[in-house]
Amino acid sequence: MRLSPDEIIFWQQGVFKLNATLVFTWALMLVLAVGARLITRRLVTDHTRSRWQNLLEIVVTAIVKQIEEVGLPHPEKYLGFLGTLFLFVATASLCTVIPGFEPPTGSLSTTAALALCVLVAVPMFGISEQGLGNYLKSYVKPTFIMLPFNIISEISRTLALAVRLFGNMMSGAMIIAILLTITPFIFPIIMTLLGLLTGMVQAYIFSILAAVYIAAATRKREPRTGAASPT
Repeated sequence: MRLSPDEIIFWQQGVFKLNATLVFTWALMLVLAVGARLITRRLVTDHTRSRWQNLLEIVVTAIVKQIEEVGLPHPEKYLGFLGTLFLFVATASLCTVIPGFEPPTGSLSTTAALALCVLVAVPMFGISEQGLGNYLKSYVKPTFIMLPFNIISEISRTLALAVRLFGNMMSGAMIIAILLTITPFIFPIIMTLLGLLTGMVQAYIFSILAAVYIAAATRKREPRTGAASPT
């Protein structure tokens, strides 16, 4: 039983390997890029919109609304990054119904790369919103003693994001593989449908957690008011 698509090697030359994780990751990115181009090539601004454009606007509006509810005041600024994370994980889950497709999110290297994207995006958005000085000051609040703890928090939550997504995606695939060997085919089909639902939930959770971390990094702390003035 394969635990990861990393174990499927298509080509190897010395230390260089072309495994299923790389192949299906780039294939998935190509599908998303081509699909985005095809979907958005005929967008219009008048009232004669197609059903596909109406559906696209509903989806985008829902994502924007969700980002805003997390606590980000200008959701359009973060739509590209958070929306791409959601679409990548969700599409990887939906494509599991394709015979021979190995979801790249079943590899720890892929989930670690996604978590590292969040790790880089959080300070980038934080600095762009607060400025470099104010953002760095947040690591030593309320006292300088909190500096190592805040750094450890950044690293630990990145590891948690990677391991959580990897564990949840891999466990579903392993359960289906086990059931295929000990039960008739009808039950694994039901589990596959549940796996698709689980994958969509994981895509949602991963994107929401990324939005929460960005919201925490971009939040501006207002000065206290109402304090008694010195006499």
